[in-house]
Amino acid sequence: MVTADLISRARAGDGDAFRELTEPHRRELEVHCYRMLGSFQDAEDALQDTLLAAWQGLGGFERRASLRTWLYRIATNRCLDARRAASRRPAKEWDVPGVEPPEPTRLGEVVWLQPYPDALLEGAIGVPPGPEARYEQTEAVSLAFVTALQVLPPRQLAILILRDVLGFHASEVAGMLDATVESVTSALKRARASLARRLPPAAGREPPPTAGSPAEDAIVAKFVRAWESADVSALVALLTDDVFMSMPPMPFEYQGRDVVARFCASLFGAARRFDLVPARANGQPAFGAYLRGSAGLSHGVGLYVLTITGDQICAMTRFDNSVLPWFGLPRSLPSR
Repeated sequence: MVTADLISRARAGDGDAFRELTEPHRRELEVHCYRMLGSFQDAEDALQDTLLAAWQGLGGFERRASLRTWLYRIATNRCLDARRAASRRPAKEWDVPGVEPPEPTRLGEVVWLQPYPDALLEGAIGVPPGPEARYEQTEAVSLAFVTALQVLPPRQLAILILRDVLGFHASEVAGMLDATVESVTSALKRARASLARRLPPAAGREPPPTAGSPAEDAIVAKFVRAWESADVSALVALLTDDVFMSMPPMPFEYQGRDVVARFCASLFGAARRFDLVPARANGQPAFGAYLRGSAGLSHGVGLYVLTITGDQICAMTRFDNSVLPWFGLPRSLPSR
């Protein structure tokens, strides 16, 4: 009855009633758009487009499905439109002055990838998925998972997220996409096979420590000491043999402990030293990196996100300094 009253009032133009209807779903819808698009900025834009379309189209909401399902239908289709129309952010050239990196192992495809602040995940990934979901909500927002999603064809991407991450029934997904159940099932099978080839193999890998646990804190503290003191040997000791490093929007990717160590050594060259400020992104430990300057200030140069397995780091992702404000981090701070 409360929902029916709010819908009636919202249809009559009551903006407060519309916000009361949609606010409980806002965070989870934005995370859905982020999974679809891989970009925090694009997800924010898609969420705004979704809410505007819902406001304008509320008169056509017939309540055959829940309001949440109806909003997911709009959000998914807005993201599909964005994927089809978007000129994704282009790759950037190497732009770190005074640093000559080693030859990359390969060039990455998903240069538009952006991190998602953990502060905005609260109230989003805690929503219980449907009974058919195959992934934990925290796993399904990790950088590795979101990156692997981005190379799927758009429709397969949407179906896999709706079915395997959110747990919607095949018939519900078919309704959202104006498709048949058979076509949804077929696309999901292809998407699962493609994703399995793209995701790092889980076999033989230890799970990461619990967020905020003493085990995670211990690894993080060792990383901070090694990075701030430019101790490459101590840093190498924390890395797995097959550690992977990427740095969107620059396409350079490095695979293996030796080449990642050479990359880090190039950053520390010419007596460059950094201060690290803790953050969290995509459910993972992260750090704002600040280059110490000569005037007593450290200037923000990027954000590093760590992927941990057991008591080692198996991946590092570097983002440029434009993302720092999303995490409440300043552009500069006093040097320690």
